[in-house]
Amino acid sequence: MIESRCGILCGECSYQGQTGCKGCVNIEKPFWGERCPVKSCAETKGHEHCGQCSDFPCDLLNQFAYDEKQGDNGKRLEQCKCWREK
Repeated sequence: MIESRCGILCGECSYQGQTGCKGCVNIEKPFWGERCPVKSCAETKGHEHCGQCSDFPCDLLNQFAYDEKQGDNGKRLEQCKCWREK
């Protein structure tokens, strides 16, 4: 089940229980701010997730995936690849 645009598995996110987040595919804006540029980009292009984009993985998604504090060392990129192959 696709829970996010960027490949994060929301069910594994520690913030989900703390904030009541339902995953970005089910909410208007993220719990941490007014908008998520990755979510906005995917939705503007009509993609269910970033793995469907011809630019995947783009600089923006790589920046998020490998962010020093919030990144996951590319785990979300691998998840988007899995979703793309289904």
